[in-house]
Amino acid sequence: MDHPSGSLPNRVRAGYALGSLVTGAFGTVPGLLLLPYLTDTLGVAAGIAGLLVLAPKAWDVLINPVAGRISDRTRTSLGARRPFLLGGGLALAVLFALIFAAPVRSGAYVALVFLAAATAFAFYQVPYVAMPAEMTDDYAERTRLMTWRVAILAVAILVSGAISPMVTKQFGDGVPGHRAMGVFVAVLIVIGTLGSFFGTRGAPTGKVLQSEPSFAAQLRVVRGNRPFRLLLICFVVQAAGIATMLAGVSYFATQILESPDTGATVLFACFVGPALLVMPVWTRVGRRVGKLRAYVLASVLFAAAGALLALAPFLPAVVVYVITGLVGAGYAGQQVFGLAMLPDCIAYDADRTGRRQAGVFTGLWTAGETFGLALGPGVFALLLYAFGYVSSSTGEAALQTDTAKLGVLLGFTVVPAVVVVSALIALRGYDLDEGRLSAAVAEPDPALEQG
Repeated sequence: MDHPSGSLPNRVRAGYALGSLVTGAFGTVPGLLLLPYLTDTLGVAAGIAGLLVLAPKAWDVLINPVAGRISDRTRTSLGARRPFLLGGGLALAVLFALIFAAPVRSGAYVALVFLAAATAFAFYQVPYVAMPAEMTDDYAERTRLMTWRVAILAVAILVSGAISPMVTKQFGDGVPGHRAMGVFVAVLIVIGTLGSFFGTRGAPTGKVLQSEPSFAAQLRVVRGNRPFRLLLICFVVQAAGIATMLAGVSYFATQILESPDTGATVLFACFVGPALLVMPVWTRVGRRVGKLRAYVLASVLFAAAGALLALAPFLPAVVVYVITGLVGAGYAGQQVFGLAMLPDCIAYDADRTGRRQAGVFTGLWTAGETFGLALGPGVFALLLYAFGYVSSSTGEAALQTDTAKLGVLLGFTVVPAVVVVSALIALRGYDLDEGRLSAAVAEPDPALEQG
């Protein structure tokens, strides 16, 4: 199907958005529960646990661009991307359940299965993220499509992040509780996989343009896309900050709020619930001030509210939860505008070069984002180690010193806030707006045309 130029039907928007059940569940639950599972159920020391969580995700830096290149060159009756949605998503569901199956109490087993799951996720996520740039070339429609996607993403984070700890508790904590939780999340992944595969049936796929002949040549094109490079750096650094906060939810609820049974669930509800409500607000803000300024505003809101949470030991719990809602509102804006600016960068490159590179760009994007999300638990684990956090193999957290609790507090509040706001420095040179996109379409690069 030719590259579209207008709005997409709601059926396609909803079908595409359902894929966020896959990306949201896999992006949330390991970051939320895997580190506590290793330190407080399997008894792995905090420093080693951080490395076990980081290493498989670091692998994605290598595998994601490969997945993008393969999907760019795929030609099937189902299109270039959709076969990977089905295969990658179903494989991920099985492997996710196996991560927490724990046939042996071994951190190495967890790391190896997590590595396999990360590989399956790459072959789902990269084609999935590449699709919007090929489904429409309408600047505003990409924001609408991303608004739908981020709304479902917020639901996925809420359902997987808030209910998963409840499932674990319901089935007795420890290994049995985590096994049940693994199955629960696997079911969510299957639903998202089938929804995105069948929901995008008949959706526009864009023109099949010429691809660069080699991976090295594709990387040179990526390096030549300055708006993409700046946006990527910012988004990756912010992903690390967000993931640091995410990794600390269970520890913060237990050690700071002293609410091990329900604290993590309430925190997630307060984080994600308001995000659903502010999505239309962010859309209007984006129309009024532009995507870039709206992105900056959302990031500043996240950072300011996150830093304010450092006062949690002196605040009533209800105030802490309200501030957490502000953090979630900022996070929602970051996701909407970051993901809406990505297809703009891809479309700018396609119009400028006449080559089909969406998979390569999204491969590097998802590799960077995944690496950032992996760095978060690693950073938080190092903070736990540096402040003397004591691991446990009982399924319940051990008693901690005031110093260890300080490490938990800083890792959940100040550190993520500083990381997120400092990442905005990278966007100082970003200048891709609707006017420049239109100019790129009207005046393609003559040197590239001759080549």
